[in-house]
Amino acid sequence: MNTRIEQMHTFFDPKAVAVIGASRRTMKAGHVIFKNFVINKRRSLFKANLYPVNPNEKSILGFPCYPSVTEIDEEVDLVVIVVPAKIVPKVMQEAAAKRVKAAVIISAGFSEVGNHELEEEVTAIAKDAGVRVLGPNCLGVYDSKTGVDMLFLPETKTLTTGDEVVATPRPMAGPIAVVTQSGAFGAAALDYLSGKEMGVSKFVSFGNKADVTSSEMLSYLLYDDRTRVILFYAESIDNGREFMEVAKEVTRKKPIVALKVGKTEAGARAAASHTGSIAGTDRIYTSAFNQVGVLRARDFEDFFDMGKALAFQPPATGKNVAIITDAGGPGIMAVDECVSLGLNVERFADETVEKFEELKREGKIPRFATNLNPVDLTGSVTSEMFERGTRILFEDPEIDGIIVLGLHHLPALDEDFVDRVAELRRGYTKPVVACDVGETEMALHIRSRFDKLGIPSYFSPEDAARGMAALVNYGLYLKKCGQFNQYMESFLERSKVA
Repeated sequence: MNTRIEQMHTFFDPKAVAVIGASRRTMKAGHVIFKNFVINKRRSLFKANLYPVNPNEKSILGFPCYPSVTEIDEEVDLVVIVVPAKIVPKVMQEAAAKRVKAAVIISAGFSEVGNHELEEEVTAIAKDAGVRVLGPNCLGVYDSKTGVDMLFLPETKTLTTGDEVVATPRPMAGPIAVVTQSGAFGAAALDYLSGKEMGVSKFVSFGNKADVTSSEMLSYLLYDDRTRVILFYAESIDNGREFMEVAKEVTRKKPIVALKVGKTEAGARAAASHTGSIAGTDRIYTSAFNQVGVLRARDFEDFFDMGKALAFQPPATGKNVAIITDAGGPGIMAVDECVSLGLNVERFADETVEKFEELKREGKIPRFATNLNPVDLTGSVTSEMFERGTRILFEDPEIDGIIVLGLHHLPALDEDFVDRVAELRRGYTKPVVACDVGETEMALHIRSRFDKLGIPSYFSPEDAARGMAALVNYGLYLKKCGQFNQYMESFLERSKVA
């Protein structure tokens, strides 16, 4: 890791933070951001020193306030800037004089509104002083371990009824890093990940990318032990050659899932007006991603479906997928989606078919169950049947991945089928994803149980198929570049620790 990239560690794990523009007014971004740090400090999560900076205040939330960062006697290595754009150059000069290492400029009003000269002035000050800058016009950084939380998004809100509700929950700690050019998308992503109980290692919002680029952040995350998969939302990518070189290095060790927007002419125009950048030709991005192993998501849901699978399951060694279900219709839906994504759902080998026939003869699965792929155990399914059927699929060397569709509605099926499938998985390196359709408490419980046992679960058969497709495509890429065995060694080592 070179010095400039190593310096970015300050964004996530600083020794001392000054919030410049901290405020006592609760509706101000400066208040929300400073309060986030204070709350995490009281929770003993954020352990660094914390200083509010505002020349018009004496104290904020019990912390003495400073008129300027230069008035703070102790060392400060990170500043979070939440002041009007026209004041930012002066604030940056003071930060440079204080010899801070990094600055996050939350403030908007720069190149995204055509104010390029102001942004260039700020960038020049930072460059001369050796200060790394994130932003401007960004949401900042969230780190689930260190308690760094610059999101000007209140965790709770009071409704007109007087009831207080969770507004923007922070995700729990986990293996997924989110890198986004759009702050609003980032806020939605954090909300989604929290609701789905998908854990986050780090979150970073770029905004206008005046200094720190997406390529540099990907390089940094390559060395982050808590990050297993990177979700990357982009409206544009500057310096395409550098990005491809970095992405090629990262994807050999960690998967990158990209949601590149601005596919259409109108979308590209909207992206350009959003963060002051040029979106570029979409076909070029698709080709570039394919060359360097970046997995491109089709939409918002696909983005997270893929990330979830890659975070918890090993890549597949090939395209052959087996489906085991207790309902024929959802099984067919999964087959259709798998095939549309380029996966193979072929008839099982004769030996595997015979194993299922033997179970029928012994009365261990229904005699009218189908066993050619998908395996349909029918509405008479029990936990034992799921266990026996899944074991046969694990033992088949021609099968590269398994989709388990277990609908909880059936009377003879106990919830322990989840535990049985998860226990079977421990003896194999073959990836498994699961699905239970529904939004009742039982459906949510089944999916949550799968997730907690390391098997990604989904709301629909199509979502499950997309998760499996990500594991297949990433596995094929690793094999193509000769990195599959090395990746598997690392994955299995992490699994032991977990």
